[in-house]
Amino acid sequence: MKLAQIPQTVIAPDSWDDITCGRFYRESLEQALLPWWPKIFGFHLVKVGALSAEVCVTECAIAHQVNVAPHGENLHVVADVHQLPFSEKSIDACLLAQTLSYSADPHRILREVDRVLVDDGWLILSTFNPISLVGMGKLIPGLNKKHPYCSRMFTQMRLVDWLGLLNYEIICQTHFHVTPWRRNKGKLNKHVPILGCLTLIIARKRTIPLTFTPLRMRLRKAPVRRTLGATKIYRR
Repeated sequence: MKLAQIPQTVIAPDSWDDITCGRFYRESLEQALLPWWPKIFGFHLVKVGALSAEVCVTECAIAHQVNVAPHGENLHVVADVHQLPFSEKSIDACLLAQTLSYSADPHRILREVDRVLVDDGWLILSTFNPISLVGMGKLIPGLNKKHPYCSRMFTQMRLVDWLGLLNYEIICQTHFHVTPWRRNKGKLNKHVPILGCLTLIIARKRTIPLTFTPLRMRLRKAPVRRTLGATKIYRR
């Protein structure tokens, strides 16, 4: 297995338009997220990366939305996604649309997102699936120099393992196809989902208490007391 952190610089596209059929990938991702936005509540939503900033989230119940990326359009904060300029536990939800696919150190991004997320905060993560037609494009000379084939691709099992180490509960994990060559371009296709070109993971940050709660203390097994000396003879 290749290391997650690499020494090479990964150049991320500024827009979905810089990716072959990128508009259809974005529209399919937006369609897949539609049923989830009404379930996500809070005060602050941060969209990490230039591609995340272009994802439409008008159905989200969180009104205050901030776009963060080192370069791109429609940004509210220009910053390195590996060093988010937010306080600890100040963000309710983070969207990472293909952000890990264009990072030389995806572990660092996940740790930074974990730092700024509140307890029970939401993490919405999407990447390209290496076990798909897009993944096969990395094997074709010439084509593997273009987006999205030149991006970094991680299996869903590996992403779930990373989130498990950070104590995240996986709420949803799925693959889906994008078919730009058909009439309904960008329409979701869930046939043979394991071969879908896009991976979507929705998770929540969980915190396990390290101190005993009063309720648990009361439920502890009562100690066995000594029996009374019923046969003991008392002298008058």
